[in-house]
Amino acid sequence: MARRKRYEEVHRKLESGEVQDVNDLITLNLDIWQFAQDVILNCEGPDLLRAFWNVTKDISILDPTCGSGAFLFAALNILEPLYEACLDRMAEMLEDEAAKHNIVGAIHESPLRHTPHDYPLLPHKKLEDFSNILEQVANHPNKQYFIYKSIILNNLYGVDIMEEAVEICKLRLFLKLAAQVDPDTSQPNFGIEPLPDIDFNIRAGNTLVGFTALEQIKKAITTEKHGQVTQRKLLHQDDIETMKRIEEKAQDIDRLFTLFRQQQTELGGEITTTDKQELKKRLKALEDELNRYLASEYGISPNNFKTKQPYEKKFSEWLTAHKPFHWFIEFHAIMNDGGFDVIIGNPPYVEYREVRRAYTVHCLETELCNNLYAFVMERSVKVLREKGRCGMIVPISAFCTDRMEKFQLLQLSNSSNFWLSNYAERPSKLFEGVERNLSITIFDKKHSNARIFTTGYLKWYAENRVYLFPTINYTIATNTKVFGIIPKISTQTEVNVLKKIQKVNSRIGNYTVNRQTKYILYYRNSGGRYWKIITDFQPEFFLNGRKSISSRESYLYFDTAEALLVSVASLNSSLYFWYYVMHSDARTNNPSDLKMFPLDIQSLSSTHMNKLFAICKKLMTDYKTKSIMQDGKYRTGLVKFQQFFPIKSKPIIDEIDHVLAKHYGFTDEELDFIINYDIKYRMGRDTDDEP
Repeated sequence: MARRKRYEEVHRKLESGEVQDVNDLITLNLDIWQFAQDVILNCEGPDLLRAFWNVTKDISILDPTCGSGAFLFAALNILEPLYEACLDRMAEMLEDEAAKHNIVGAIHESPLRHTPHDYPLLPHKKLEDFSNILEQVANHPNKQYFIYKSIILNNLYGVDIMEEAVEICKLRLFLKLAAQVDPDTSQPNFGIEPLPDIDFNIRAGNTLVGFTALEQIKKAITTEKHGQVTQRKLLHQDDIETMKRIEEKAQDIDRLFTLFRQQQTELGGEITTTDKQELKKRLKALEDELNRYLASEYGISPNNFKTKQPYEKKFSEWLTAHKPFHWFIEFHAIMNDGGFDVIIGNPPYVEYREVRRAYTVHCLETELCNNLYAFVMERSVKVLREKGRCGMIVPISAFCTDRMEKFQLLQLSNSSNFWLSNYAERPSKLFEGVERNLSITIFDKKHSNARIFTTGYLKWYAENRVYLFPTINYTIATNTKVFGIIPKISTQTEVNVLKKIQKVNSRIGNYTVNRQTKYILYYRNSGGRYWKIITDFQPEFFLNGRKSISSRESYLYFDTAEALLVSVASLNSSLYFWYYVMHSDARTNNPSDLKMFPLDIQSLSSTHMNKLFAICKKLMTDYKTKSIMQDGKYRTGLVKFQQFFPIKSKPIIDEIDHVLAKHYGFTDEELDFIINYDIKYRMGRDTDDEP
């Protein structure tokens, strides 16, 4: 019933014109997988089914930092029902055609056990390819075994720098395949056919170091042979011959790869150790040559050493540390055909400085972003085919930090559609043990200026996790992007509010000074998932019984009491909390987060100014009155700190938002949205205040 409803929903939107291509299916968050499955099972003509089958069996899916293979397993689970739907529909079409021509016995046996000889009278052999495919299925232990084997060999590819992780990934895929067969103790090898060899699908190597294209090799060859003269447009004749030889070697290796794979699927032969060793030998020889060209780009060239011995030592050290992976030859057929169709993954969230002693990257646009996930995304764009799709899970800070501007532009300038969904770490999280706010970014590769679609800052309780992804709602937010930030927009109302406050040219930071004054604003530089506590007085704090200051206490200084009171009031508002969540990682409180809030104090009317003065004083008194002194034990010792409960002061905070709404010109609907923003979670608990 649920499946039928989803299918009918897509059908209604198709009829209404809301869905014109696959991008609309993503934006509307419709169940594309279920839709494709239903189309396959209900298609009437063989041409459409043939098209689906060819796309499904040929699609190349890569995880460039695959680890133990979690994302490849997810891809396996997505593809398996599509394979099965195609095979079932092929069998049905053959049965229908056989019945139409009164072919005896064609209906009673399992269709997947038929061979071309079962259908000798089919007109024009128009379904002969279907019959041949089903014959291949019949030559395997069962249909599921054939499907999983085909996916593992033909669709899934992974790379990881950790050899142990690669071996675990391959082992898990083997176990999945073996689990499809019931062992028969009376048969040799328990009736289980030899498991496929996927050593050339799941590879060990450094995703970030190596050649992705022939053009890069050409540049490196010129550098290695002739020094730093890479600007020359014309190659020497010997360079041309070298390039030609490398391309021919890559093509020879690719032909062996193709035969290697066909032997395990279509041809049904066994792979001998000799066959595999020959392939490995040729591959290693070409890898060794390319490694030396690549090393020259790192300054390790025979031209830079007086004797061979120190060069070889330095080269060996570089090779061990960098573990280069040359996409151009490791996956030559795919790269020569334009790249991978789909790239998925969860790249490492590691600062570049943490690996720089081990290895360095070379010529990356995102190097100044200084995080490996940005580098992995750049490499993914390079190896993704035109019109291919990429989906990655990255920290939410990737889209709200100035230094990540290059990372953002890399994706936006290489796509026509860009979808960004954002996930909180509380009250529940995407991954257990990962204490981070995260974003899932999806884009289609096309050199264009992307349309941006975003979600809000999504929160959920663990018991509601099943509803999280089906209820995602994207809103177009192309015109809301500012330098280094893509706001977490979820509704048109939010777009309207944001546009109104973005019109304000002044910021709170315009009223702060870089020296200590008596007009001090106090705030915590971290914490406060649901409330930001801003005061014009210093919260009480004691360490081991002595009056002290919390390490999380921070300050802004103002020249006048008026600027201080208006700023304290405004930064306690629900409007500021919403603005902060839209533009930050929703976890840390940086000075820029407060200073960049749009507010023109000089344009406030005297009425609004006086109201904010009065409400601010009332709120500060209320904070103090309802606070308690809380004990805690930390690494630094025993602490006692003043704990606030802004949830108890919500009516006063609402007064601030009413004044600001009039100042910014919000409608009643926009004010109602701000006052009730995230109300379920903000009012659902007392506090998460910490010292």
